Amino acid sequence: MIKTGRSFYKLSGSGNDFVFIDARSQPVGELDKPELVQTICARGSGVGADGIVFLKNDDEAAIAIRYLNSDGSLAELCGNATLCAARLAAELQIVDKKDEFEISTDSGRVTARFRGGLPEIDLQPVTQVQDCFDAKPAGGEARIGFALVGVPHLVVLCADVDRAAIVDRGRELRRHPKLAHGANVNFVSRAAEGWRVRTYERGVEAETLACGTGAVATGLMLATWGEASGLVELQTRSGRLLRVRHRLEDGRYLASLSGEARIVFRGELAELSSTTT
Repeated sequence: MIKTGRSFYKLSGSGNDFVFIDARSQPVGELDKPELVQTICARGSGVGADGIVFLKNDDEAAIAIRYLNSDGSLAELCGNATLCAARLAAELQIVDKKDEFEISTDSGRVTARFRGGLPEIDLQPVTQVQDCFDAKPAGGEARIGFALVGVPHLVVLCADVDRAAIVDRGRELRRHPKLAHGANVNFVSRAAEGWRVRTYERGVEAETLACGTGAVATGLMLATWGEASGLVELQTRSGRLLRVRHRLEDGRYLASLSGEARIVFRGELAELSSTTT
């Protein structure tokens, strides 16, 4: 049993939920060990989250974040976690909502701002986009593409995401032999207005209620396929919208992501235990 007394924040980005630890003045300690990350993120016996985010100081950016999936693995970038980091940075008065600022991530620095009360981030330029990934579409699937948006993503165009086998098919595609490091798998279909998307996330190994980088990958792939352009609104599994703005410039996609970032509660880690402690 480990007793930490460490304070934390629980944030939700369109249903994608995270435990945030402010590590600017106190070292992370053992909290980034995979077994403790799993313990904290466990639903039912822990705080419950899709991942854990460590907020740190940075010499060049306003703030730095390090994101670990709920299984303890590192993700170079998480869009919704970065949106939530922007919101928390404003809450902690690290930044002013009126100003643009930078957030350092393991995939590089991103520019952030608040637009219409919601955080928005500009991602690093996306150059790796394949309109046809080497995987045969299954029943109800029209085509499959790939995009590297900080982390790898497959995008599957479906007739109806509600009929897609998100977990079974997602698990199958996530470990496709052509993917050296696996990938998140996004299933997208048309809605009455805009698009609906559902995501199977590696590292969580389950469907999540939303995925920010997955929304960006989906928006870019829809543009590549000629299905959408400019601003793409995607309704997530939680029912909330993620908005992707993008343009193609010199063979690179420049994309921005905006969406909800809500502080659900503040708490204190008390008694942590796992099978390995």
